[in-house]
Amino acid sequence: MEQSKYWDSVAFVKTFNHHPVFEEFGKYVNKNSRILDYGCGYGQSLNEFSRQGYANLFGVDFSEQMTERGKKEYPHLNLINNDGRHIPFDDRYFDAVVLFAVLTCIAMADDQLFLINETKRVLKTGGIIYISDLLINTDQRNILRYSKFKDKYDSYGVFELPEGALLKHHSEKWIIELTQQFQRLWYKKFEVTTMNGNRSNAFQYIGQRCG
Repeated sequence: MEQSKYWDSVAFVKTFNHHPVFEEFGKYVNKNSRILDYGCGYGQSLNEFSRQGYANLFGVDFSEQMTERGKKEYPHLNLINNDGRHIPFDDRYFDAVVLFAVLTCIAMADDQLFLINETKRVLKTGGIIYISDLLINTDQRNILRYSKFKDKYDSYGVFELPEGALLKHHSEKWIIELTQQFQRLWYKKFEVTTMNGNRSNAFQYIGQRCG
């Protein structure tokens, strides 16, 4: 929960830049589907879904200030605070769960696995998981900070920001392992501008719960 203090402190100044690819998402999820944006921040991605005509939308985030910002900027959205770990909904409640730039904020592998299992729990059979997140970079700035914190966190790709955030960039091998309980429907690599204005390798993944 120390990380929630960081996100509260930057809630009104950071801009998030992961955007849904509706041409792909719309192949699997219709406009009447019940959709959860977990780790929704201030609701910018959820608002994009709303503008596309998706109406049955829920957003959850552990930063109170992030959701407060969202309620001011997008008062039509249903944004909820949670404990930063459990998804506060019943089993098989959603047709789709969106995780945009969420894994990067969860540095430890066990915690990421817990979230993926929670996501599967609240998805209906045949439900869709939609992930957009950051990949390992090979520029000198990132190599130096990955190396600096590798031993401390026993993971290459985890790093601390000077202002207090603990973040992670991912190998594709780990993403495959993390999502192995879903059937992969679509995967794309791209570049994104981070919340601090830097370029980073990134990916989007759409998978389906089959059991």
